[in-house]
Amino acid sequence: MSAAASMEQARAAWFDERPSEGQIPHAARRLLETYSGIAPEEIVEHVVKVRNEAWKIFPYPCLGQFRFLEAGLDQCAEYNEVIDRLQRGQRLLDMACCVGQTVRQLVADGAPAQNIYGCDLQPDFIEIGYRLFKDRDKLETKFLVADIFDPGSALQDSDIRGKVDMVYAGSFFHLWGLEKQKEVSKAVASLLIPQSGSMILGRQIGAVEAAEKTSATGTMFRHNVESFKKMWKEIGDDLGFAFTVEASLKKLTGDHFESQTNHQFQTNETRRIWFSVRMQ
Repeated sequence: MSAAASMEQARAAWFDERPSEGQIPHAARRLLETYSGIAPEEIVEHVVKVRNEAWKIFPYPCLGQFRFLEAGLDQCAEYNEVIDRLQRGQRLLDMACCVGQTVRQLVADGAPAQNIYGCDLQPDFIEIGYRLFKDRDKLETKFLVADIFDPGSALQDSDIRGKVDMVYAGSFFHLWGLEKQKEVSKAVASLLIPQSGSMILGRQIGAVEAAEKTSATGTMFRHNVESFKKMWKEIGDDLGFAFTVEASLKKLTGDHFESQTNHQFQTNETRRIWFSVRMQ
């Protein structure tokens, strides 16, 4: 089988035609009902329609399995701290925000929308987010279309680079191998205000034993706690900063291991790693 055919097969394996009972989280349903004003009986059809549009842009596994509806940040131990800091005027960037589900959850939970920035490589994901949440005329968040590797992107503007208090990076760093992750992590760290308390937090795919894997989405380095802390120690040494790193591994639920077609694309070693990286 050719590499292209293998990739197409893998992509098809993680595409679920319709969500199972648990694939639209309760928090996402509540957000779509109370924030977006969508009737409960219309949510599934609305989500499927919008998801299908997003899948055509790029077939990420989180889209195929409806996991893009998980805000993620609201499950971090630091979530209440993040809300409080935003309410006190600090700023957060949602890195690789996709359809902006995290942004909307923050706003629904009381964070000022104007203190939140969303950024994605794909402008169509941002547009789809407005359709998913029906808030184009009310959401005051500023969205940026930018490539973290582009030195001339909007992330390098004077009101962003070195001016952000917090960055949420959900399912972002794991998209690359180890050396590229270091490069990306340094670029993200450069967006922070260089002072104590500035923070990067998030979650991503990890593993019991840290290792680099090649999958249909590319080369991914899957950290465990030890390798993640070691990487950030090296990054801090290179940048001249000291970071305090908290990280933990958690088991994935069953639907992360198999699609509705019973195709297994994770192993029993796979975990999700949750982390916060603070400047000292």
